[in-house]
Amino acid sequence: MDYAPSQEVAARFPEIPKEAFQKSFQLVLPDGEVLEGAEAVLATLARIPGRQGLLLKLYGNIPGLAPILELFYRIVAGHRSAALRVTHLLWGKSVLKPTYNAASALFLRLLGLCYLAAFVSLWLQVDGLIGSSGITPVGRLLDWIRGQSGAERYWLAPTLSWLFPSDAGLHALCGVGTAASIALLLGVMPAAGAATAWVCYLSLSVSGQIFLEYQWDILLTETGLLAIFLAPPLRRRIRSGFSPSPIARFLLVWLLLRVMFSSGFVKLASGDPAWRDLTALQYHYWTQPLPPWTAWYMNLASPSFQKLSCAFMFVAELLAPLLFFAPRRLRLLGFGLTVLLESLIALTGNYAFFNLLAIALAFLLLDDKAFPRRWRESARKEAAAKPGRWPKAILATAAVLLFLASAVPFMATLNLESWIPRPLVALYQVVAPFRSTSGYGLFAIMTKTRLEIVVEGSDDGVEWRAYEFRWKPGDPKRRPAFVAPHQPRLDWQMWFASLGRFQENPWFAAFLRKLLEGSPAVTGLLEKNPFPDRPPRFVRARAFDYRFTDSSERRRTGAWWSREERGAYSPPLSLSDWTR
Repeated sequence: MDYAPSQEVAARFPEIPKEAFQKSFQLVLPDGEVLEGAEAVLATLARIPGRQGLLLKLYGNIPGLAPILELFYRIVAGHRSAALRVTHLLWGKSVLKPTYNAASALFLRLLGLCYLAAFVSLWLQVDGLIGSSGITPVGRLLDWIRGQSGAERYWLAPTLSWLFPSDAGLHALCGVGTAASIALLLGVMPAAGAATAWVCYLSLSVSGQIFLEYQWDILLTETGLLAIFLAPPLRRRIRSGFSPSPIARFLLVWLLLRVMFSSGFVKLASGDPAWRDLTALQYHYWTQPLPPWTAWYMNLASPSFQKLSCAFMFVAELLAPLLFFAPRRLRLLGFGLTVLLESLIALTGNYAFFNLLAIALAFLLLDDKAFPRRWRESARKEAAAKPGRWPKAILATAAVLLFLASAVPFMATLNLESWIPRPLVALYQVVAPFRSTSGYGLFAIMTKTRLEIVVEGSDDGVEWRAYEFRWKPGDPKRRPAFVAPHQPRLDWQMWFASLGRFQENPWFAAFLRKLLEGSPAVTGLLEKNPFPDRPPRFVRARAFDYRFTDSSERRRTGAWWSREERGAYSPPLSLSDWTR
């Protein structure tokens, strides 16, 4: 197919009036037939290799569509200069189909980094959390499931712990997952590394029970599954780039859109006045689970600045996602807003690997033109020399199933449950145990008080000594610290325990029992064990109201926190309370 200006070739086609050339695009077919206008454009697009000509078929078969498209074409053709300026504004001077070779390779490496942080962090705590001497042993969970179900248990609880329920099995999952993460980070056997990491983390997530039910754990499993289809299956090594499947890339960007938009939507839909009047950040910095020292300083900002920050957050969470599939320059704006928001959250909070994972997904919005020339040229050459994608039949089948299943929780988040077809609900219920088609939405209700639970032990019931946690607020004079991307899961869970009552948190009672038993695996999760030689006879928990100090109080006392006792969280307990 040749393209040429009419001024050069009009003489070859005397059957086409000069006015027709001035009016619209002309397509001359091999048999001499001439098409013009919108029909000519669609017929030209249909001849691009790999295109199926769907729009041309719709043009010719849907009554009333052809006149509408021709009208749209005439409007554009009659205002070519203005249309060109709009095109340059939205896409830039080049309107060639974008490629994502460099961004795809970078995404897989960042995903490997997120996996590495997740596996190593959990490995350091796994014995105390879900080991045989831990707070909620995985063996006990599997025994309970086995007693309640038949062979379907392997689908309802998909974990390799069924084969290796011991502490050694948990360490093996962490170790193999760590090795797969490093391989993914280095670009070695990317598809195999992504698949191995996903299987290991899914297994640990199911085994981890309440300690691995955070949204970033779910996001990592969903991202990890989709990344398997993005990675070239037969490539032994990727360096600077590869040609990704558009379908797999779409699913990952769709995931980022759901995460971001849902997080903003649930805040407004909850009806919480703090979000609607933009005052939520006046509470956020000191009520978030594990604030670092930067949050203390941010809390000192003026109310007007906090409102402006809250407004920016809504722009980044509600408007920026709508740009993810927009023309290039709008898409880059969406990328910038997303990365800026996630970076600011990471600088003022401890949210494990969540912010890094969101940024990794956002990099898939960058086409190769956004990278330095040497980088994109290297990525282009490597992608051209070593192509390779999953077979289209596999990709298409997986994409349809995952997209439809993921639409169910997203629609539920948007309060559209009544619009969800029952077959889709059934599909979602089938795949839901694999935690890879989930719903999202963080901090729908802003907490406006901060209760901290102080756990104490005693030998005589009179003198009580406090257990010190490593990261959660305790000693008012201890500076809040950065801990991300590591997630101290017991410290995090203590924040959630403070939002409810003792009776509503059976894991907390199990934690107290392990302290009475003196379990080294559990006390190893703490900063300070006041009973190093033998466990106490009694334990209890008290609740304190914590709040950041202001500048003058900190100068006067050196304390980062002020606190006031609110009473008992749990009564004094001894081992006999579990044997009655």
